[in-house]
Formats: sequence, C-alpha cells, structure tokens
Amino acid sequence: MSRPTRRTHRQAEAEANDRALLEAAREVVAVDGVHASVATIAARAGVGIGSLYRRYRTKEELFQRLVVIGLDRWLAAAEAGLAHDDPWDGLAHYVLAGIDIGQGSLGAIAGTIEITDEITEKNRRCDEAVDALISRAHTAGVLRPDVTRTDLHLLIEQLGKSPMIDQLRRQGRTDLIDTARHARARINAIALDGLRAGAPHQLPGGPPDAALLSGRWERPAGTPQPS
Repeated sequence: MSRPTRRTHRQAEAEANDRALLEAAREVVAVDGVHASVATIAARAGVGIGSLYRRYRTKEELFQRLVVIGLDRWLAAAEAGLAHDDPWDGLAHYVLAGIDIGQGSLGAIAGTIEITDEITEKNRRCDEAVDALISRAHTAGVLRPDVTRTDLHLLIEQLGKSPMIDQLRRQGRTDLIDTARHARARINAIALDGLRAGAPHQLPGGPPDAALLSGRWERPAGTPQPS
C-alpha cells in the first residue's frame, strides 16, 4: 500500500514543480522576452535546471506550453463573457480579464517559436468566441460599430502593461502599489467607456487587418529556435 502513496507524492511534487516553472517562465518572459534564461526561470521557480529539462526538452517547448496555457485562459475569459446575460457586461468581463492575463507578456516571443496544431486550434476557438462576444454587443447596440476584434485585442494588449507598477516594484516602493493599481483601474474604466456606442467621433482610418496580430507569430524562414 505504501508504493502507490509514494508514487502519488512524486506525481504531486512534479505537478507543483511544473506549475512553479510555468509561472516563473511567464514572469521572466514578460521582462526578458525571448532572451529569458532557462537558468533564471528554474531559479525563480525554486527547482533545479535538470527538473526543467526533464519536463521540457527545449526552451521552445516551454514557450509553446506557455502559449497553450495562455490561450486556455483567453478562451475561458471569452466563454465567461458569453455566459453573461447582458452583452455589455460580457464584453467588459472579457476585456478586464484579458488585461489581468496580460496579453503583451507573451508578445515578446512572437515569431520565435513554431506554431503547433494545438496552438492553431485553440487560437481559432478563441477567435470564434470573441467574435461572438463582439457580434452580440454590436447587435445590442452597446458597442461602437467601428470596433473590430483586432481593435479590441490591441487595446487589451496596451492596457495589459503597467510601466508605473513595474517601476514601483523595481524600486521596492510597495507603499505605492495599491495607489497605482487604483489609478490603473480608473484608466481601464475610461478605456471601456471609449468602446461604448454613441462615441462622438469615428475611429481614424480603416479597421486594422487581423494579420497585424496573427502575422507576427509566423516564424520567418531561417529564424533559429529560442536557445
């Protein structure tokens, strides 16, 4: 009876290490981008570099896993938005959840990894769910008619970054973090109101091509894998 218990303990420990590695990798990538060091990631996660390589054979494989997990979170946010009865509340939920996810944190590795079939399929499902959110909001007349999915995701990417909070953390000014977070919430609310129907001015120019976001994830021929 003791052998299964030990095996279960090892499995739980491995899962905990994996969660720590992925969280550490996301944090390091947000700062260092594609140049994120596996040694730095392992150290932040509190595991040995050997443990990292036993779970992920290459840094590219680790980055691909980060993208898959990120897409799962985006899909969950969109589906939760669709579960709202009110079209505006559903859209607002998605935008605010996306800001918390921080889309920009993985943008730094765009174009450096191979896009797997799993990533492609999850991205397709996310796009369909977000399109449904936007269509429902347009039909209800609560979202300005000139806003597209690309507009929405570009806005979320910008709002997902907080240079002030990052700076305060680097300075160790924990006494100002809550104030900065409150200020950020106000900016998010201002941006959300800018999405509402009835805005006094149309958006300049034509809508951005969807390839603006998807195209940057295509790895140019000859680009080396992350090392």
